[in-house]
Amino acid sequence: MRRTRFDDAPCPIARTVDLIGDWWTPIVLREAFRGRRRFDEFQQALSLSRSVLTQRLARLVDEGLLVRRLYEERPPRHEYVLTEKGRAFYPVLAAMWRWGSDWLWEEGSEPPVELYDRESGRPVRPRLVDENTGKPIDVREVRVGARREA
Repeated sequence: MRRTRFDDAPCPIARTVDLIGDWWTPIVLREAFRGRRRFDEFQQALSLSRSVLTQRLARLVDEGLLVRRLYEERPPRHEYVLTEKGRAFYPVLAAMWRWGSDWLWEEGSEPPVELYDRESGRPVRPRLVDENTGKPIDVREVRVGARREA
């Protein structure tokens, strides 16, 4: 079965889903944010087949979220490093973290892992805000419309 492509859709959500819409790609990115760089590190952390991992890493490199760098010449070995575009994806994962933490555990229970601030050690609770006003994004106060000309 052939999958529908959204890479040229007029909607930013559709284009993002085209890139990260399979279940392994965001998980591979999560591991990159946790400091994994080498193929074997990703594979060990994820217990993922070599072929699927190779495909996901290649797509992330092709899309510019990761760069592949040679770290050993004999035999040739590469590591995968987050680019600026890749690092800019972290807030998307943080929003998924928050939503999953809030809605995918039984009432009264919490996920066994948490985000912490590196310096203070305090828990971090991601929240999406409008960068122009600093106000939290609320679906009841936002609408989608055609871009206005300046």
